[in-house]
Amino acid sequence: MKLVTVVGARPQFIKAAALSRAMLARRGSGLSEVLVHTGQHYDENMSNVFFEELGIGAPAYNLGIAGGTHGAMTGKMIEALERVLLVERPDWVLIYGDTNSTLAAALAAIKLHMPIAHVESGLRSYNMRMPEEVNRIVADRLSSLLLCPTEAAVANLAKEGLSNGVHLVGDVMYDVALYFAQVAEQRTSILAQLGVTPKAYVLATCHRAENTDDPENLAGVVRGLAGLAASRPVVFPIHPRTRAKIQEYGLLGALGSVTVIEPLSYLDMVALERHAAVIVTDSGGVQKEAFFYRVPCVTARKETEWVETVSAGWNTLVGSDSARMIEAVNRHAQLERLEANPYGAGDAAERILNIMLRLAPACDR
Repeated sequence: MKLVTVVGARPQFIKAAALSRAMLARRGSGLSEVLVHTGQHYDENMSNVFFEELGIGAPAYNLGIAGGTHGAMTGKMIEALERVLLVERPDWVLIYGDTNSTLAAALAAIKLHMPIAHVESGLRSYNMRMPEEVNRIVADRLSSLLLCPTEAAVANLAKEGLSNGVHLVGDVMYDVALYFAQVAEQRTSILAQLGVTPKAYVLATCHRAENTDDPENLAGVVRGLAGLAASRPVVFPIHPRTRAKIQEYGLLGALGSVTVIEPLSYLDMVALERHAAVIVTDSGGVQKEAFFYRVPCVTARKETEWVETVSAGWNTLVGSDSARMIEAVNRHAQLERLEANPYGAGDAAERILNIMLRLAPACDR
């Protein structure tokens, strides 16, 4: 069975690592993977170093497509991916999550009548202003296999009339979190490099368009982080787009004593997540990783696809309201939290491979 795996953004590299490692363990069983990197994340620390640390190996194709508007980027990706798929002729096109790379791969594959398997299917924020929401809905509609991380994702698809090809497999990010937690402890010294003490700092990330592309929202996030930094260390690995927008809006000085650093490697980020007192983020992946590592999370969004993290008490939604952000971080110790784990048993990759092997070549829904 031959897979073409399409990735383009940092969280997708992490998810793909779980499947790639599971396939490597079955070497000699007729499985092969062709990894395609669209180039959507082009910064060295956002891309190449991830492949090395996660043991994925260099992509067979790097399309080098980054920047521009959503339409321009997606269009270029479709054109380039179509050429790759015509050469490789895979049994499955494997896509992850909700990025422009996900959308482009789904559209390129369906036009060529190639079966699509969508990992992280069924997630919904019900906010159609989010590009990611549009991408994931279209990807689900086009996919033959809808590989869901949670029961809530299965229920979301059922509400939309999608039941054929739906499988509850668990979350591949949980697979990765379990595997790499101890690896990070042995291979990184990032806390010492930054001079921070375990459980005595806040870790922050921000990259969603709803925050970065709205001056008022981004100002609220910046003010919130600066307010937190007045009483404790706040470490802020900054996304290249976020840095550019902060400079464009004249907000650089408003960050106060926040420790702004370049994007981190995966293992450095895992170490900082595991030892943070609280995480402030607008990233879906970081919300989940906080939950996996049992670190309280404050999310700078009004909604989340990962509703289980909120219902279990580990995640609080505050939007871009700086006062609510500070208040939520300050009261995290008083929150009642459950020890439930709705994301599976850490064997999602094996489950996905077994399904794909059983059903290849896939039939149209």
